[in-house]
Amino acid sequence: MATEPPRPAGRPEGRGGCCAGGGRGETEEAEAAAQPVLDASLGPAAAGGGRRRALNGCVPLSHQVAGHMYGKDKGGILQHPDGTVLKQLQPPPRGPREQEFYNKVYDSDCCDSILLELREHLPKYFGVWSPPTAPNDTYLKLEDVTRKFNKPCIMDVKIGQKSYDPYASAEKIQQQVSKYPLMEEIGFLVLGMRVYHVSSDSYETQNQHYGRSLTKETVKDGISKFFHSGYCLRKDVVAASIQKVEKILEWFEGQTQLNFYASSLLFVYEGSYQVTTVRLSDVTLAEKRGVSKGLLSGGDVLEYNNNIHVINSTENGKIEASVSKGLSKFYALHKKACSKRHHSQLSLKVENSEQDNVWKTSTCITQEHLNGNVLPQLEKVFYHMPAETKESANVEVRMIDFAHVFPSNTKDEGYIYGLKNLITVLQNILDN
Repeated sequence: MATEPPRPAGRPEGRGGCCAGGGRGETEEAEAAAQPVLDASLGPAAAGGGRRRALNGCVPLSHQVAGHMYGKDKGGILQHPDGTVLKQLQPPPRGPREQEFYNKVYDSDCCDSILLELREHLPKYFGVWSPPTAPNDTYLKLEDVTRKFNKPCIMDVKIGQKSYDPYASAEKIQQQVSKYPLMEEIGFLVLGMRVYHVSSDSYETQNQHYGRSLTKETVKDGISKFFHSGYCLRKDVVAASIQKVEKILEWFEGQTQLNFYASSLLFVYEGSYQVTTVRLSDVTLAEKRGVSKGLLSGGDVLEYNNNIHVINSTENGKIEASVSKGLSKFYALHKKACSKRHHSQLSLKVENSEQDNVWKTSTCITQEHLNGNVLPQLEKVFYHMPAETKESANVEVRMIDFAHVFPSNTKDEGYIYGLKNLITVLQNILDN
């Protein structure tokens, strides 16, 4: 068996930050350890399911969807009181290899443009940390990518045609191939996901067994589940995810320094959907984001926040609708409004109030065509967000898990293959 190439050394940068969701060791151990995640609504103190706080105030990471789970496996992911996450260093050679990868990329003296650009796609790195009571236990201190989200939806996708590295034994190769024989053909594997459903104010979780059940024919529907809020497909998130994965693909197409095996992409987006107010005939539809229950200017209470539900009766020809439980009342009110036979033209304008000028559409609709056009227009807006919304979605896509990264002098064709196939699947979800 070929010997492992020398590992680069370096210093961690003084500044930096890190990521949540990753933290696997050997691939087979990682997948076997994957369990449904803990309910994030419990908060970090309760996330351990009643377990006592561990290691100087650190607690098990509540948003982890794959990998070693703290308290169940040899390694695990913890959340530090300062908001970073701690990934326990794996036994040699995997742990030191991952640490030295971070050291090289985040070396304060680094002037390699390829590595500097790579930082944009990684969790930030704060060096290593050891608890005072166990100085021999070493943890990578990383950015919690989920921290800025209120209801984070998270998916861990292993990328590449091979989940074993070039130095794996024949036994290890056979073990990995048998776990997901379609890896070489599909180029990626869903290791876990958790999705916030607005309709029930709860999370749905899937572990690695769900991902392994997906075939070439079902993988599109399997991944689309991650982008469904319980009411609608979040096409804005799909579009934003495509854009971010394409940037990672651009980096891989332009570098021949490193090859990645058993590494993943971590997808995170905000699950608490925007509240929307619609006024027909006075040309306004303004979005307000991140509220699941709240008040509009007129004092009307919103019970839910991502479906059409009329909250006010018509007044001077205006119809007000907000995001809530269902379309039934809107249909009834719309029919009533049509009977008034207003002859003025109506306009439907969509404007994102959080990020101005990100996407706007305006469609003039005559009163005579209200019945046939307005409702389909609204359903298109709320149920199938157009691609133009991609910049408005709050989405992160980061590369994680680097225990099997090796120097190279060629493009990482296996990883590139997986990225391209994943983009194709995401684009099909968006188009269809």
